[in-house]
Amino acid sequence: MKPDASESDIQRVIEVVEKLGFRPHQMPGASRTAIGITGNKGAVDPTHFENLPGVADAIRVTKPYKLISRDLRPEKSVVKVGNAEIGGSELAMIAGPCAVETVEQVFQVAEVVANSGAKFFRGGAFKPRTSPYAFQGKGEDGLKILAEVREKYGLNIVTEAMDERGIDLVEKYGDCIQIGARNMQNFSLLKYVGQTRKPVLLKRGMAATLEEFLLAAEYIMAEGNYDVILCERGIRTFGTHARNTLDLSVVPAVQKLTHLPIIVDPSHGTGRNYMVNPLARAGVAVGADGLIIEVHPCPEEALCDGAQAQTLEQYQELYTQIKAIHSILTQEEMTIASA
Repeated sequence: MKPDASESDIQRVIEVVEKLGFRPHQMPGASRTAIGITGNKGAVDPTHFENLPGVADAIRVTKPYKLISRDLRPEKSVVKVGNAEIGGSELAMIAGPCAVETVEQVFQVAEVVANSGAKFFRGGAFKPRTSPYAFQGKGEDGLKILAEVREKYGLNIVTEAMDERGIDLVEKYGDCIQIGARNMQNFSLLKYVGQTRKPVLLKRGMAATLEEFLLAAEYIMAEGNYDVILCERGIRTFGTHARNTLDLSVVPAVQKLTHLPIIVDPSHGTGRNYMVNPLARAGVAVGADGLIIEVHPCPEEALCDGAQAQTLEQYQELYTQIKAIHSILTQEEMTIASA
């Protein structure tokens, strides 16, 4: 639509799309609104829309993914999560333990995370584990503890859901619904979370190509939830030096193809405590919109993924370093923009 298109102009286009039997997706931007069309089996004649009041152009999107494409929305999306944002000028730090274990453990980490200046807290109430005998999480009781963290420390809660019931619970207690790597292509779950109105953090599958990753995001957006954040968390390769291989090349690739923000998970991406800090720094340097980091007061006592958790002291050092790197990048961008 044109920058000065009125609300009635936008509604008129939406009505035409619906009369044609298609589904409109209204996506407001900083300077103009874009309206995506899905449900068509073939090419749509652009003359249906080109002469309508307020329409600037009708663009045919030829990629398999439509709504996430920069063809639809050239400007970058900024996703609001609780009282903060991901994808804007500020680097998003999402930090906390792999799993909620006790109130004391969670609050101890939350205090350090809040004092560092971070605005997001992670913690698993539902844990997908390879072994059925491993700790599976505290369920709704864990979500209640996370809700107490938000109340006490003002942190926005990012936590994983594994099924439809879990999505309903996270929607009730949390601020952002995480879809884990194992569920990236659970298409019925993606459709269900797409019908919620909470932001969704979508992790890349362990063997997913870039196109498969982006199409998983398209599943969510096709259901009407446009607040999607992508997360690179490492893929399986022939390497044995790390739990996974963190694919930092996917960050600029995603940013070229889609308007969605992307963050990096160096904790799951490496599975090694000593690798988390350098890969986190690299993730920020390559242009990621944020990081998700596992932090535990006593990693050796963690019930889940202790080998990749940062201590409280290591987290504080890491956050200081990445803020410095991000500050340099931001200054360079401002210099280039003003040149």
